[in-house]
Parts: sequence; structure tokens; C-alpha cells
Amino acid sequence: MKSIQIDRYGGPEVLVHRELPVPQPAAGEVLIRITHAGINFMDIHTREGKYAKSQTYKVGLPCTLGMEGAGEIVDVGTDVTDFKQGDRVAYCISWGSYAEYAVVPASRVVKVPDALPLEMAAASVFHGFTAHYLAHDVGRLAPGVSCLIHAASGGIGQILIQLAKQLGATVYATTSTLEKAQVARERGADLAVLYEDGRFADAVREATNGRGVDVVFDSIGKATLRDSFRATRKRGLVVAYGSVSGSVRDLDPIELGEAGSLFLTRPRLADHLPDAATTRRRAADIFSALLDGSLNISIAGRYTLDDVAAAHAALEERRMIGKPVLVVAQ
Repeated sequence: MKSIQIDRYGGPEVLVHRELPVPQPAAGEVLIRITHAGINFMDIHTREGKYAKSQTYKVGLPCTLGMEGAGEIVDVGTDVTDFKQGDRVAYCISWGSYAEYAVVPASRVVKVPDALPLEMAAASVFHGFTAHYLAHDVGRLAPGVSCLIHAASGGIGQILIQLAKQLGATVYATTSTLEKAQVARERGADLAVLYEDGRFADAVREATNGRGVDVVFDSIGKATLRDSFRATRKRGLVVAYGSVSGSVRDLDPIELGEAGSLFLTRPRLADHLPDAATTRRRAADIFSALLDGSLNISIAGRYTLDDVAAAHAALEERRMIGKPVLVVAQ
């Protein structure tokens, strides 16, 4: 089968096209014929080696990239009773989707409704599940709660805005350009401002009459985190769920006290998908919202396996406005 692997860490040039045997499912696993694989920054960070020492997302070399996908089950391992050959399914947080076939733990797999295209399922699981646990479990958004969403035109940001508004929260958003700010407004943000070297915090304070927001969702990291503290109310919550601009390596906990006795957390999706029931619950919410039109997800581009390097380069250079990028297995 065709696959895209890495033997070393680096830029798009380390991607290797390789023919591999079709894997066989072991107990508790299913074999999926991949029709679509999502590309996102987690794939890029894996390629760059940022997860080389991770205990949450263990991955070694060589590895087949791609940690979310959709397709059709062609075989099941022993002890698998919830799936059968021919089921349309999707999954995330299991490497190997940049290939024609992938073996995936059954607990990570969800069935895709017949009315939902597989490409949309592939584009919605990682971003959708992440936004879902951030809004429901971590931020606990509800009427009367205010939040600030960084990278609001990004794939997760756009979904998070929509979920936050559905839960009744007030949403403030930040982006890097006026064009992206308009995207955030179209998704429902009450206010969208530019980062402007941290001056977003002043804009948020002004918009909240000096109080600050209850929750900040910060996927940027080094470039924004301390100003996120400034934008948060006393005893508020800062959710640092990404570090696109780099990691903060010099944070003294006393800063949280000085900023208003803030709470700071760094959650990961894997810890919020502890079992099959939770995974299926999140999928049911996201898929049903896509089908009834209350959630909109745009796809920025479609690439074949032969063009994965070009897709990585486009995403890294921010030529995509944060929308999911799909690989079509051929």
C-alpha cells in the first residue's frame, strides 16, 4: 500500500513515499481503508519532532504520519463487536492515516452517519472533538460566561466560536489580519480584534468594562500567553492548549498570582477521550450539528498522497486560513 512516512525529524523534505504491506488488525483493532486523512498542525509538529519525548502522544521513528482519517472498515480483530466490514467510520489520535490502509484501536473509531460525507467526517473529528472538550469540559461555557478565543479563524477556533455561542457565552476573538477577523465575526464572535503585539488585552479589558473575560483559550503560546493573563478576570481561567508561536519556558507561577490569582491549564485531547463512550458522545454532538446545519466547517484544500509535502508547506506558510486540509488516499 502507499504511505507517507518519516525516518527523521525536519521540514517537508523529510516526508518519504513508501510502499508497505497492508497491516493486519490485532485484538481490539480494526483495519480501515482510508479515503480521506486530515492534515493539521499536530501532524507538522510530529514531523518536526515536538512529540519525540511525549508520554501522552507516543510516537517513534520511523512512523506513518496522519492522526485522523475516515474510510471503510475492511477487517476487524478479535474482541471487536461494535464494528463490521463495510462500516463507514472516522477516527483521530491514532497515527497512520497518510496511507491507503490503517489499523486503529476500535475505541478511537466512530461510525459516520450515511448522510455525512466521509471527507467532512475526516475534517471534523480532531478539530471538532478538541473544540467540544474545550467548550464543554474545560471552559464550561454557558450563558453569562465570557471567553477570549485566540487564532479564531483557525480550524479549532472557528468551531470553538460556534460551540461557545450555542452554549450562550459571549465570545471575543483575536486574529492576525482583518480578513481573518471577518471570518471570526461570520462564525459568531461578538468582537474580533487583531493581536497587535499584545494590545488585544487592552481591547478586551475595555470591552468588558475593565473586568476581563472568564476564560481564555490560547493556542498561540509564547507570543500571547502573558497578555492573555492581562485579558483574564481575577480568578479566571487561561487554557493554554497549543504553542504555535513557541513554548513559554520561563514562567514563574507567581505571575499567575500577580495577574489576579489565575488558573492555568494545559489540556490535551487524548486525556479527554478516555474511552469509547466519550469518543462516541463527542462524535454524536459534532456530526449531528454538521447535519442540522448548526455547525459549519470549511475545507481549505484537497491533496493526493503524492502532494502531502505541498499541503504541509501551505499550512506552515499560513496560506490556509486555518481550515482543515484533506489528503485523499489513492
